[in-house]
Amino acid sequence: MNSKVVLVLVDGMVPESLEACGHGFVPGFLEKSISIMNARTVMPSSTLPCHMSLFHSVLPQRHGILTNTYVPQVRPIAGLFELLKKCGRTTATFYNWEQLRDLSRPGSLSYSHYISQYDYENTDSRLTDSAIDYINEKSPDFVFIYLGNTDEIGHKYGWMSKEYLDAVNIAWSCIERIYNGISGEYTIIVTADHGGHDYTHGTELDSDMTIPIIIRSSVPCRASDRAKDASIIDIAPTIAEIMGVEPDSDWKGESLVCR
Repeated sequence: MNSKVVLVLVDGMVPESLEACGHGFVPGFLEKSISIMNARTVMPSSTLPCHMSLFHSVLPQRHGILTNTYVPQVRPIAGLFELLKKCGRTTATFYNWEQLRDLSRPGSLSYSHYISQYDYENTDSRLTDSAIDYINEKSPDFVFIYLGNTDEIGHKYGWMSKEYLDAVNIAWSCIERIYNGISGEYTIIVTADHGGHDYTHGTELDSDMTIPIIIRSSVPCRASDRAKDASIIDIAPTIAEIMGVEPDSDWKGESLVCR
């Protein structure tokens, strides 16, 4: 496989919210995708540990980030951005939660775009517009787009509340704009870092630990055997497989797709 990839992560999006949010784009997108609705995240099911595990394909106990405060890795592992840099690929990231600046090491990104998180709903939309413009102008090989509003609303009004489902609906409007606004050469992967319950997350409850992984591939592929037990640590190896690069030898996840 040799496809460019856009990874969209909707913070705190639980699988059941995709149908419940009522967005008209969701059913058709899922129908033409590899859709895994019972994937698992890592414990602690908090934002930064989950993101570090996604991009470094190991459990938090290995990368050492156990809270939303970054600490340097004692035994550093090359993350997805570092791997792609080594392979000569261009990368970009768009985010509105400042702690995500530490997902990549200095010099590994081709482009980074951050907007302050104090107005998540508005900044999600602005980040989407910026990402579409950049993709169409520069055609990077890999793009990460983080949408933070859903988690913010979950903490404020509760997971699966009307306000939360409205936020998921808004996130899917952003995803629809990305899908319709960029070249068909890109595989689009949509996922979450964790779920949530009541007004919080971070526990081992299924509601906190279960996430969707949706792969709308631009190249012919099918779900691998690993998809039955998919984990957030499988996303980086999946992206490597789709982009035609070898995963890092320290990674513990496996690709969720194959030819």
